Amino acid sequence: MDCSWDGVSCDGGGHVIGLDLSNRAISSSIDGSSSLFRLQHLQRLNLAFNQFMTAFPAGFDKLENLSYLNLSNAGFTGQIPAKISRLTRLVTLDLSTDSFLSGEPLKLEKPNLEMLVQNLTRLRFLYLDSVNISAMGNEWCRALSPLTESQVLSMSNCYLSGPIHSSLSKLQSLSVICLDYNNLSASVPQFFAEFPNLTSLSLSSTGLKGRLPDEIFQIPTLQTLYLSYNMLLKGSFPNFPLNASLQALALSSTKFGGQIPESLDNLGRLTRIELAGCNLSGPIPKAVEKLTQLVSLDFSNNNFSGPIPFFSSSRNLTNLSLAHNKLVGTIHSTDWSSLSKLENADLGGNKLSGTIPPTLFGIPSLQRLDLSHNQFNGSIGDFHGKASSLLTLDLSNNKLQGQFPTSLFELRGLETLHLSSNNFNGLIPMNAFQNLGNLFSLDLSHNRLSIDATATNISLLSFPTFTGLGLASCNLTEFPGFLKNQSSLMYLDLSNNHIHGKIPDWIWKPIDLARLNLSDNFLVGFERPLKNITSSVEIIDLHVNQLQGEIPIPTLDATYLDYSDNNFSSVLPAHIGDSLQHVSFFSISNNNIHGSIPPSICSSTSLRVLDLSNNSLSGPIPQCLFQMSGSLGVLDLRQNNLSGIISDTFSKSCKLQTLKLNQNRLEGKVPKSLGNCKMLEVLDIGNNQINDSFPWHLKNIAKLHVLVLRSNKFNGHIDCSGNNGGWSMLHIFDLASNNFSGKLHLTCLGTWDAMQHNPYSNLLELKHLHFVDSGSGGGTRYQDAITITTKGLELELVKILPVFTSIDISWNNFEGLIPEVIGKFKELHGLNFSHNAFTGPIPSSFGNLRELESLDLSSNSLR
Repeated sequence: MDCSWDGVSCDGGGHVIGLDLSNRAISSSIDGSSSLFRLQHLQRLNLAFNQFMTAFPAGFDKLENLSYLNLSNAGFTGQIPAKISRLTRLVTLDLSTDSFLSGEPLKLEKPNLEMLVQNLTRLRFLYLDSVNISAMGNEWCRALSPLTESQVLSMSNCYLSGPIHSSLSKLQSLSVICLDYNNLSASVPQFFAEFPNLTSLSLSSTGLKGRLPDEIFQIPTLQTLYLSYNMLLKGSFPNFPLNASLQALALSSTKFGGQIPESLDNLGRLTRIELAGCNLSGPIPKAVEKLTQLVSLDFSNNNFSGPIPFFSSSRNLTNLSLAHNKLVGTIHSTDWSSLSKLENADLGGNKLSGTIPPTLFGIPSLQRLDLSHNQFNGSIGDFHGKASSLLTLDLSNNKLQGQFPTSLFELRGLETLHLSSNNFNGLIPMNAFQNLGNLFSLDLSHNRLSIDATATNISLLSFPTFTGLGLASCNLTEFPGFLKNQSSLMYLDLSNNHIHGKIPDWIWKPIDLARLNLSDNFLVGFERPLKNITSSVEIIDLHVNQLQGEIPIPTLDATYLDYSDNNFSSVLPAHIGDSLQHVSFFSISNNNIHGSIPPSICSSTSLRVLDLSNNSLSGPIPQCLFQMSGSLGVLDLRQNNLSGIISDTFSKSCKLQTLKLNQNRLEGKVPKSLGNCKMLEVLDIGNNQINDSFPWHLKNIAKLHVLVLRSNKFNGHIDCSGNNGGWSMLHIFDLASNNFSGKLHLTCLGTWDAMQHNPYSNLLELKHLHFVDSGSGGGTRYQDAITITTKGLELELVKILPVFTSIDISWNNFEGLIPEVIGKFKELHGLNFSHNAFTGPIPSSFGNLRELESLDLSSNSLR
């Protein structure tokens, strides 16, 4: 071997002592007879990043003078041979692999870790990342205890288990500890803080739990601390010591809480701080303004409040993310022009207001700007000569206004442009987007824009290839012709336009189309049946059109189907359940569907929302539907002609949040098993023929907001003695038009807190009742609605706000005095005790009902 060759180094006697063949794409085989193993004087060998793709060869033990051996990502597979342990002069051993670059990982079984390192007492640098070691905490920690001179221990993704054993504390020379991506499921040991030379501690995604010792932050030598993605790790920040060495701090997706102390400015060397997805609150400390070395800051997805500090002094900042907090005020305090290296600025999902500083668009390095879901107003000015590097611009869901800035068409590198849900106006010719050939995601929905998509002079060569396109509320009158050539679409929203006619065949051609929203148009049918389409569409929203004929049978990939508010007039197919195997949301409400509910629908085990309301369905409700309550969140069958009983088969693990059976012909009793539904918020079984006493067996459903029993055959007294405690959230209570009788002993109603105190004094935080399936990433939503009677008129509450409170017990046979306790319901908006046999005076406590808008005590014997 010639000493002049690249990668070869020799000693004075011409002996090869160093060989570096890394990154040479070598793919030839190597075995124990290779001439490589005859280099007896070799001290350093580097074969990293090659493509040998053979079993780990024997023969390395012959190189007994090796002090440095690097075989990382060399392509070797299988068991690491035991003879490696004979290389007793090793100072550095790197057998790590990148799981993204290699196939079968290396493993340590026989020999195991202990056998490999027991003689390697000179080791200072050990890298075994992604080697399959599969050892418990006491095993691997004890195996490493002889390596008392070790400075670097890197064993990420090695299938190690916890806890971290105290024997590891013997490695007092450790400077770097990296154990990421192991299932340690343990707390961070206190003894880590006692390592005198520790500079880097990395335990991300290891299942850490318990509280992080405060002393970890006090380690004077510590430069990097990576503990992100440990969802059970708790802690809070102590005061940081003066002149701390910390340069990188990452605790994202942990349960760290409390506030960040002002002593943060003691971390003057900090370049990277990532605290996304924690439980942090309070203001962002002004100490951040003194961190002049910052390169990346991510405080997103917390509960920070107050204004945004200025970052003008952080001139090296490339990434700034404060998204999804509760930050307020303007963003004018920062001199954005001074941040000449900024590449990513994400301030979305806050309560920021005011205008957008023009200097923000003038940062030449800026690639991604997200100001969405705020309250910014005014116009966004001219982009001429600005933002030349911008790839993503998201200003959606603000209060921006003015003419659509045509200078945006000068941003030729733009890939994502989202301006939806603002007040922009103007006419935009679709062919103008020919200038933005790299654009793949465009959303202009819900403005006051008009899109002219009729142009025929669109060049297919320069026109963008969209994967996502939102043109909702853009005054379209027909399907844009350019869509015929958009074969890469994954998301298409043309809702709330004026499109007439049939849904064209070519709309289904993109094979990756996953989300299609054509709702709120004037569509009347399909050019071909849905069951014949080839795309893997998952979400189909066709509600509020004029579609006719049979219910469309979706593809097997569908997860969300909304066919409500159309003119479909068929029966439900007998085997419809076979087509709903993955569907979590299915609504055909407000159509003309007739026939019975096929039992096969119960085989749709993914269903979370089933809405068949306001049709002409008849026959009994399949018993299995109530058995599905262990997975269903919403069952809405109101306004049909269903008969029979409500089956007493509700699951013991009932997850129903909404049950609506109003306006059918149901008989029998309120089933006892309905009491299993502890998450129930809305129960509406009014306008049926149910013959039962008051359902006190539901008293332990603490989350109940709405109870409607009106217009049935309920009877008997309502005596709540011994039933104190439940329904503190109840705010709509309707027993009207039944046969209840006797005196109204409503002492337990003093526990109905929602009618006495308004927990929603801040209207900005007011939320209406709705269902969200957290298991589907929030994609399955159902808006609760209810019909009430007020002032003699039926009123549909499209959104049920918890501040609306109402009691209606009219048209029964109640007698005696009206209980004084009603006067405590200070938040009551509607009260109807009419057409009963109440006597005595109107309680003086009614004078406390300051919010009352409707009061009816007529047709009683009051004085």
